Amino acid sequence: RMFHDDELEESEKFYVGQPRVLLLIYALYNTLVARSEMVCYFVIILNHMISASMITLVLPILIFLWAMLSVPRPSKRFWMTAIVYTEVAIVIKYFFQFGFFPWNKHVDYTKDKPYHPPNIIGIEKKEGYVHYDLVQLLALFFHRSILKCHGLWDEDEKGDSSSNKEDTDDELSLPGGRRDSSASLKSVNLAASVESIHVHFPEQQTAIRRKSSSSISQLSHRSSFSSHRSKRGKYIFKNINHTTLSLSFLQCKLCAVKSHCGLCCFRTLQVYVPIRQFFYNLIHPDYSAVTDVYVLMFLADTVDFIIIVFGFWAFGKHSAAADITSSLSEDQVPEAFLVMVLIQFGTMVVDRALYLKKTVMGKVIFQVILVFGIHFWMFFILPGVTERKFSQNTVAQLWYFVKCVYFGLSAYQIRCGYPTRVLGNFLTKSYNYVNLFLFQGFRLVPFLTELRAVMDWVWTDTTLSLSSWICVEDIYAHIFILKCWRESEKRYPQPRGQKKKKVVKYGMGGMIIVLLICIVWFPLLFMSLIKSVAGITNKPLDVSITITLGGYQPIFTMSAQQNQLKSLDANEFNEFLRSYRGNTAALQFLEGYAREDITRADLEGNSNSLWTISPPSRKKMIQGLLDFDADFTVVLSWTIQRTLEEVYPYYIKAPSDSLAKPIKQLLKGVSPDHGKQGVWENITVSLVKNGSEEGAREWWVLNQLRKRQNTPQESLELFIFSDKVSPPSLGFLAGYGIMGLYASVVLVIGKFVREFFSGISHSIMFEELPNVDRILKLCTDIFLVRETGELELEEDLYAKLIFLYRSPETMIKWTREKT
Repeated sequence: RMFHDDELEESEKFYVGQPRVLLLIYALYNTLVARSEMVCYFVIILNHMISASMITLVLPILIFLWAMLSVPRPSKRFWMTAIVYTEVAIVIKYFFQFGFFPWNKHVDYTKDKPYHPPNIIGIEKKEGYVHYDLVQLLALFFHRSILKCHGLWDEDEKGDSSSNKEDTDDELSLPGGRRDSSASLKSVNLAASVESIHVHFPEQQTAIRRKSSSSISQLSHRSSFSSHRSKRGKYIFKNINHTTLSLSFLQCKLCAVKSHCGLCCFRTLQVYVPIRQFFYNLIHPDYSAVTDVYVLMFLADTVDFIIIVFGFWAFGKHSAAADITSSLSEDQVPEAFLVMVLIQFGTMVVDRALYLKKTVMGKVIFQVILVFGIHFWMFFILPGVTERKFSQNTVAQLWYFVKCVYFGLSAYQIRCGYPTRVLGNFLTKSYNYVNLFLFQGFRLVPFLTELRAVMDWVWTDTTLSLSSWICVEDIYAHIFILKCWRESEKRYPQPRGQKKKKVVKYGMGGMIIVLLICIVWFPLLFMSLIKSVAGITNKPLDVSITITLGGYQPIFTMSAQQNQLKSLDANEFNEFLRSYRGNTAALQFLEGYAREDITRADLEGNSNSLWTISPPSRKKMIQGLLDFDADFTVVLSWTIQRTLEEVYPYYIKAPSDSLAKPIKQLLKGVSPDHGKQGVWENITVSLVKNGSEEGAREWWVLNQLRKRQNTPQESLELFIFSDKVSPPSLGFLAGYGIMGLYASVVLVIGKFVREFFSGISHSIMFEELPNVDRILKLCTDIFLVRETGELELEEDLYAKLIFLYRSPETMIKWTREKT
């Protein structure tokens, strides 16, 4: 070894010999130290998610638009701003906790109001008002101690001294010495401090670039005007010494104080110029550590999209309709769901366009708009729409946290710069089974492949037409899939002359057989099991009977509810089944019903309404009943013959729809009109007249002649067989019926399966390619020359690719195995 120390070796041995739990604690602490910056970000965002006030809103915005955009790390100025701001926020919250403030006298009434001013500002009185602020302050101090430990806390001052020295040397070397004070004042950088103001004279059509180093912060504008830029011949930089600086600054102040407007302009420039210079240096860096995190940003947006789909109710006013399938099955598109989906999808499209154009300026503008827009909408508009505070909306909090992850990735992309080349799909970087199946799944998503291809064509410089572009993309996808299969054949070779193993045959073949059988018999299995296994008992809540004679005033009206609707116990149900022991049709019908599906309704025989009929109508109805040769109808929710024999159905089937039907299989007896189909029950109808001082009152009394419950009083007995209904989550699929499922599911899937098994002979030339490396390289070359701007060469390579697919001989030569 070049360096040997006994104490270090003893320390290393002591560390390795510690228990695993203690070593895990050490590792977690070291991870915390190494990622203390991210810990501070996480605590600040968590504090804002829980508090959701204007006081806590400032630091998250500064994180995404200042700290995460700083190169190589946030400066001391940011951390001091965060620490001081947190301390001030704690003091303000503590001050407004006293009870003498008017809004603190009715805390229980106003604590859930989203637009109550103290709640919006964050000065409301509540328990634990400062807990998360103290944790946030502790995290900030912890990070500051780590920076001090590594000598990174005072890096700005070190950068200033070195920058001043270099700039002074450059200034002395300039011909002609210093410029006059008036010229200096015209180019004073108001972003600088009093100790160091930089004078620069930029030429037109040149880009100011910053110098990135580990010891100089991005916010230190002194370093961005270092003397190294003068070597390019683009800029001339110099520093004014302390005396000239003081005079220039005093002259500027004297000129500004002369008028109030000038003072306001001076203050505005003091704020505007540093911000403008910060973003200008960000867009035009000296050196860029190019990276590509678009995939991670896309995944974050996809997670947010899924949260919106399954939790759309959290972004609307009414949270009761929490099932998106029920809303869509009723052909109702919730407005909140539609707006959120369109906004989320629109941002994903814009992000893809910026990625393809590789424009950092557009990404910066989009980041600023998105950060301010999302925070304004989530914390000021959404609480008013949902009528509840953001801290009480769990789904919105989860959506915001994922969006913060996206903001962090987006800031990292801006800070490092876009990649110079975007070649192919991110799933095509390696050739294994995982990438193969993920890529094929990606291509199976409806319209995703087409939308991506069209967007790539729109926002990429190319000479190819849209059809040619799609042709290249399709060839590349096909060749990639073949490459994955060829690589898998190399990893798992099949010896020549050996039959396929049973594991492969029964594993793959058996799985395909089971899958095809399930597809063929899926509608029958689904419709038979959906109600018998997962069905829900749909018992009646009200049973009403109305009888009308010949279109006259109804003579009988009665309904049964609650305790008049009774379920059969086990003995009654068994007795009911034994009564139909010899009736095959009835037993076959009863197979589909359980005991809980049958309800017995006991309806009182006395009508619950008086019979109010005019004397002429009454006389005419009596004449019609006495005439046995005439037809006279009796309406019992359906039209039957005039006689009251065989009029009562006794057994009613209540299906999932609204049409109740009598059950003929359970009606016993033989009728000369109906044969062996069974007859309905007979009922007696009598008119009761009651005289009183107020006059005669009449009502009808009905009685069923044959009942299972032999009650002495006049009554009607009705058995209701309720069909089970499908669960609400599967109702949209069960509504198609057996034939609908066959037409919409089985036939469509069968068409795709048939295309896979038939027509293989037509694609042998393009499927059975032993070696696709040269074709894959040709496609990659097309992507490469397109990214480098060699559009003429792109046309030539595309023509070569098309000729290759038109010439079978050339294709055979190109795809031979390498010898």
